[in-house]
Amino acid sequence: MSNKLIRGTFVLTLGTYLSRILGMIYLIPFAAMVPEEGAALYQTGYAQYTIFLSIATAGFPAAVSKFVSKYNAMGDYQTSRRMFKAGIVVMLLTGFLAFAILYMSAPFFAKGALAENEISNITVDDAILVIRMVSLALIVVPLMSLIRGFFQGHQSMGPTAVSQVIEQIVRIVFLLGATYLIINVLKGSFVLAVGYATFAAFVGAIGGLLVLFFYWIRRKHTLLAMQANRVETKALPLGSMFKEVFRYAGPFVFVGLAIPIYNYIDTSSFNHAMFEAGKDETYTINMFAVLLLYVPKLVMIPVSLATAFGLTLIPSITESFTQNNRSLLHKQIDQTLQMIMLLVIPAVVGLSVLAGPAYNVFYAGSSEEIGRSILMWYAPVALLFSLFTVNAAILQGLNKQKLAVISLVLGILVKLALNTTLIQMFEGIGSIIATAAGYTVSLIYGFAMIKRHSGISFRLLVKRTFLILILSTFMGLVLSVLQSLLGVMINYEDGRMQSVIVAVVAVAIGGFVYLYLAYRSRLLEKIIGNRLNRFVRKRRANG
Repeated sequence: MSNKLIRGTFVLTLGTYLSRILGMIYLIPFAAMVPEEGAALYQTGYAQYTIFLSIATAGFPAAVSKFVSKYNAMGDYQTSRRMFKAGIVVMLLTGFLAFAILYMSAPFFAKGALAENEISNITVDDAILVIRMVSLALIVVPLMSLIRGFFQGHQSMGPTAVSQVIEQIVRIVFLLGATYLIINVLKGSFVLAVGYATFAAFVGAIGGLLVLFFYWIRRKHTLLAMQANRVETKALPLGSMFKEVFRYAGPFVFVGLAIPIYNYIDTSSFNHAMFEAGKDETYTINMFAVLLLYVPKLVMIPVSLATAFGLTLIPSITESFTQNNRSLLHKQIDQTLQMIMLLVIPAVVGLSVLAGPAYNVFYAGSSEEIGRSILMWYAPVALLFSLFTVNAAILQGLNKQKLAVISLVLGILVKLALNTTLIQMFEGIGSIIATAAGYTVSLIYGFAMIKRHSGISFRLLVKRTFLILILSTFMGLVLSVLQSLLGVMINYEDGRMQSVIVAVVAVAIGGFVYLYLAYRSRLLEKIIGNRLNRFVRKRRANG
């Protein structure tokens, strides 16, 4: 794996992980200030927002990243700069249009999500308020995403990472401050507090945009006057440029919609299915909050790694494919997938085994029994999320965008076919099973298409994945025994601090066991590559 890909992935992974962790931590005080109904209302607003955001950006930022990477590799820097300038205008227009449509159609989406005129003190008017408050972020976020895509097209990942973290910090500070002020100082309703909590997405986006402008000013001369064109520019008409970008962007729309669509299917059908099955209203709304807001925040941490790999992989694979460097292309695909398996599999095994203390660390007092059960089942799905993200990125890098769309559509059809029936049979776990089935079908199709069109063999990947599964299973057994032993002295169910102690001790020992076994089996050396090889040889020579 090239040093540039590793470095870019590391920077984006660090930024994404910090953003994800902050996105979990803020829920601790937020969940303490608002009831489960507030969490459910919060998720109802965000479910609509994420769908419209993906449509507003139309895959354009990622497509621009691919476009810039391609033309930079050809030495045509002028064409990539022209595309960026035109893209700014497009993102401003689509962002404002998406905001206007979501704002005006809020009553329709509110009625669809609630299933009834009122659920556990949440009315349709409450949902309308929250949806309209979060819709304002659509004016800013598409533009911010485009600028990030331009930097990524130059394989400069720092601006994206830093802006993600600053955006999250600004959003959280405003969110918690507004919630505390409304509920504890002004003695307002949790509905108004949740409205301002969703409005924090707009405030955070302003913060992230300012960071990108700062980077732009610092790097303007480097980016816009990189060097003279190495090739004679063809002065492509804007129409031709947009046609090429939209050819890239179309699949990005659908692939970027993957998790939001799956979440939206649950948001719009979960309450209906539970009520039809005769479930209690309060129990339903509590499980809704846990399944669609609390637990996904934990599960998405391992997925952040795959997201970072996907963002850095698309420009790198595009460059290798454009230059017809097949050996490098195969190496990038193979080692990326191996790294995903190496890091994500033990993470999801550990999260599933430690579901009880892990959930209590963040959400102690918020439907703990439901949360532990949902997290235990949901954690393994993070591996499917991760593989789908990278899988789609590979197909797009190979210019097989339509196949990425087909892969997603197949999975969504499976989810739609199974979701209501499985929810009625198994409640929240049924939703998780339907999601896992959908992603599994997408992955089977996606990997088959990658093999067909790249010529890569997955034999080594399967072999090493099997070894990773063995090591992770052993680590899981160690974690299970360790949790039982710690339970003699410390019961994590007694409170958040007890859960923190159990989780920290178990994660530290389990992580050490896994890394030690991976090191002794030479798995780390084989997957990570040259730097670790040199380190290992030096250690052996000195030893």
